[in-house]
Amino acid sequence: MRTESDGAGGTVVHVVTTDEAARACPDCGVFSSFRKGRVTTRPRHLSCGGWPVAIRWHKSRWRCGEPRCERGSFTEQTTQIPARMRITEPLRREAGAVVCDGGRTVVQAGRDLGLSWPVVHRSFTAYAEAVLDDAPAVTEA
Repeated sequence: MRTESDGAGGTVVHVVTTDEAARACPDCGVFSSFRKGRVTTRPRHLSCGGWPVAIRWHKSRWRCGEPRCERGSFTEQTTQIPARMRITEPLRREAGAVVCDGGRTVVQAGRDLGLSWPVVHRSFTAYAEAVLDDAPAVTEA
C-alpha cells in the first residue's frame, strides 16, 4: 500500500491484494495459479476527516485452472469490496446507517455521500434488514 496527495487536499491510496483467498475461483473454489493480467479499479470510499479518500485497487485477473469449471476467468475480490461493487462496504454501511439511524432522507444521504438514490436505497434496505427484528411486536389500534 502507498499513499499520495491528489493535489486538492485529498488522499489517493494505492492497494494491492495480499489475501491468498482472493485468488480462489468464486464458482468452484479452486485456488488459481494462472494470472491472466492486472486491472485497476476505483471503488468509492468514506472520506476521512472531511477530506476525500480515493482508492486505486491494483488487482489481478485469474484464469480458473479447474477443467470442469464453467467460469473462464475472474478478478480478485474481498469481503470489503465484493466482485462488481463500486463502493466499499464501510461506505455502503454508512449510507444505510445515516438514513436508518441518522434521520436523513435517501436524497439527503445521497447528496452528502456523493451516491445515487438507488445505491443509498439498497444500502438502507440492507442495513435495516440486518438491524430490525424478523418479527416486530404486534400493536393494537
